[in-house]
Amino acid sequence: MRVPAIVAGLLSVAAVSEARSWQHVGKKQHNKPARSEINHLEHYLATRKVPEPRFANDNTTKFAVNGTGIPDVDFDVGESYSGYLPISDDPNDKNELFFWFFANSEGSNAKEILIWLNGGPGCSSFEGLIQENGPFQWQYGTYQPVPNPWAWNRLINTVWVEQPIGTGFSRGEITATSEEDVAKQFLGFWKNFIETFSLQGYKVYITGESYAGAYCPYIASAMLDANDTTYYDLSGMIIYDPVIGNDVVQDATTTVPFVDYHHNLFPFNSSFNQHIHDLHNSCGFADYHDKYLTYPPSGPQPSNYSDTVSDECNGLWQLVMDNVLSVNPCFDVYQVATTCPLLWDVLGFPGSITYSPAGSGPLYFDREDVKRAIHADLNTTWEACALEDVFVNGTDTSDPTTWRVLPHVIDTTKNVIIGHGTLDMILLPNGTLLSIQNMTWGGQLGFQKPPVEPFFVPYHKDSTASDIYNEADALALGSITGAGIMGTAHTERGLTFVSIDLSGHMVPQYAPSAAFRHLEFLLGRVDSLSSTKAFTFESNVTQPAANTLGNGTGPATFSKSGSGNSTSGNGSSTPSKGAASSLTTATSLVAVVVAMCAALNL
Repeated sequence: MRVPAIVAGLLSVAAVSEARSWQHVGKKQHNKPARSEINHLEHYLATRKVPEPRFANDNTTKFAVNGTGIPDVDFDVGESYSGYLPISDDPNDKNELFFWFFANSEGSNAKEILIWLNGGPGCSSFEGLIQENGPFQWQYGTYQPVPNPWAWNRLINTVWVEQPIGTGFSRGEITATSEEDVAKQFLGFWKNFIETFSLQGYKVYITGESYAGAYCPYIASAMLDANDTTYYDLSGMIIYDPVIGNDVVQDATTTVPFVDYHHNLFPFNSSFNQHIHDLHNSCGFADYHDKYLTYPPSGPQPSNYSDTVSDECNGLWQLVMDNVLSVNPCFDVYQVATTCPLLWDVLGFPGSITYSPAGSGPLYFDREDVKRAIHADLNTTWEACALEDVFVNGTDTSDPTTWRVLPHVIDTTKNVIIGHGTLDMILLPNGTLLSIQNMTWGGQLGFQKPPVEPFFVPYHKDSTASDIYNEADALALGSITGAGIMGTAHTERGLTFVSIDLSGHMVPQYAPSAAFRHLEFLLGRVDSLSSTKAFTFESNVTQPAANTLGNGTGPATFSKSGSGNSTSGNGSSTPSKGAASSLTTATSLVAVVVAMCAALNL
């Protein structure tokens, strides 16, 4: 039942709602003197040297991309290759995946390569390339592409792949009915990719977000099952805000605690607020949290849970979505702190709203000049997310990854990271934690201890906007990103969970420095996500001592139980032993200020 006072507001939002896509899992600056320090991006550009090509050979010539010829990108993106490769050993196979491969931009000879996949299903990984972790960025609402000092190919050779068939530029007959089919297609493509670029024996890391929480574990598990390290030497995995468990658990069951924690972003009137809390209780969701979101777990969660939840209860997530749109018509389910106005996006997809204002032209990757530059089929209409189903009949018949393949990857590699942005509502943080607590790996069910450890992101040049004083530094604002304690991290038996404060669904987009640190941890550059070791490329920046950090920040859990942060029915939030005390926080802040002053020679 919907509260009558908001019905009129909902009518005004209806048109906007229909245009939404949920496919995707001023104060003036005080005048200050120019700094003698070189800012982070200027330092990156000033010291950056494009290394000699490492992967150029007779087989790769047709894939080579002119690093200074990318439309609208006025700098050299470095050595890269793009094009089509078949999904089988038949060179005439017309079923092909499209890729864009960037060599390590620092000239490293390390024999390792990383795969990035976006989700959907059917969303292009080039969204990740251009707006998350690629060497150039064109974020929505920004004027032009800028260099990305947080590009993942600074640390490792990286390839962004559009898959499965039917996604982005990839082409052929859509035949996949399951993740097993997707994995088989990908392994066929990958063997061709390895042979083309002579990457035999390289360590392979697979990463992705959203529905790639299904893609990545199944592909990774298939690589392990192939038992062939020449082509498939899988060494670790990162999945962000992932689809890994029960659909009801990952949204409706965990909706109201999320609203309570972010109550200032969901300013509902008291009657509607009471209504959703009544549903949360009567549907059994509060009891579910209290019973199963515990450390260690109280036991396995019911396998038939979805069958026991009524349509009204299952619709609680949608009910909240419908009503928040009345107070914030630009609400973005991928980043819930977003407000109006809508911003133009070169991919036509600023968050959860499809928006291409008059005169904005075609989507970036659907432009003919861009297609020519990267060897894409000129006759293919590129979309950020496929308009047609990429699974036969639109149904993925595979089991949730937590049942078998994800534990298999954790137990074999002992190197898996699951990250979740705390501002993401398309998939909720508590849903991810509940899914982890219902998964058995390393011989035990779930985490045995609650996540409370600090997730620390090293201080770096231009870690705050106040570091940027004059017009000469303006370019750095295009890559500015946070530092310090930015969430909570916890590791047990080869699995790390990390929550990322102030990040929405696309973690490398909203918190690029945080994601860069995750990658350093995956690659073994640091021994934990609580490490205060400096970034790989900024070893001269002073960091605080590890023993000054205190506990992690933000919600380790959104729960009414004693573990993590508890939330009350009126939307207030009360810290428990899982949250840092005010004294510890104050001590950490002093350490942070001291470190920043030292870094800036103040």
